[in-house]
Amino acid sequence: MLKFAANLSMMYQEHAFLDRYAAAAADGFAAVECMFPYEAPAASVRARMDDAGVSQVLFNAPPGVTARGERGLAALPGRQAEFRAGIEQALDYAAALACAQVHVMAGVAPEGVARAAMLDCYRENLDWAARQACPAGVTLLIEPINTRDIPGYFLNRQDEAHQVVQAVNAPNLKVQMDLYHCQIVEGDVTARLRQYLPTGRVGHLRIAGVPLRQEPDRGELDYGWIFQVLRELDYTGWIGCEYRPAAGTRAGLGWLAAARA
Repeated sequence: MLKFAANLSMMYQEHAFLDRYAAAAADGFAAVECMFPYEAPAASVRARMDDAGVSQVLFNAPPGVTARGERGLAALPGRQAEFRAGIEQALDYAAALACAQVHVMAGVAPEGVARAAMLDCYRENLDWAARQACPAGVTLLIEPINTRDIPGYFLNRQDEAHQVVQAVNAPNLKVQMDLYHCQIVEGDVTARLRQYLPTGRVGHLRIAGVPLRQEPDRGELDYGWIFQVLRELDYTGWIGCEYRPAAGTRAGLGWLAAARA
């Protein structure tokens, strides 16, 4: 059976952040993910998580200064000390929340910095971070993101992400394959799933309708078909539901009942 995790950064915005854990549980989600849980103390997040009876399966490492447009630090030369501090904070939260996966964002390419220098920095930072995460049993994920949503984002394509994972060669570094981003950048989503899932390098999937990033039963991707492909490929990982509900979270969950049927 496919396993779906509610993304609490985009879904359930009818509720305050900590209240979203109970709201997701009430709608039948056994697991949740979010972007950044750091607005609340880890102990408070864990208490709400436990009260709701859900598991935290993913969140992001700190992204830098979002007010300046920063969306990750891993590929930014000269920011290594901040990157390492962020990974340490993320691992503290992962331990408190019993969360086994953390997404590490690459960042937006600064003007005047060569891509080769960013790639070297990226691989070195990921190698260091993976070694820190390994004793804690945490897998780090990198995600190709389309440049329409985040202009200038460093990592955009599935092949680029897999090349980085292979170069770093850490057992706890994998690719987070977001089908929304994949469709916008590359298309041919079914072929990409068939190409990459058997490699064992994909640690997490995400879904959303394209192009509006709403429920997965809206837009140009046929998720009924995609879910069948995932069953054929025996995908057993989590599927994060990172979309913006069109008209209230619960009102748009008809797709979930259909996927579980």
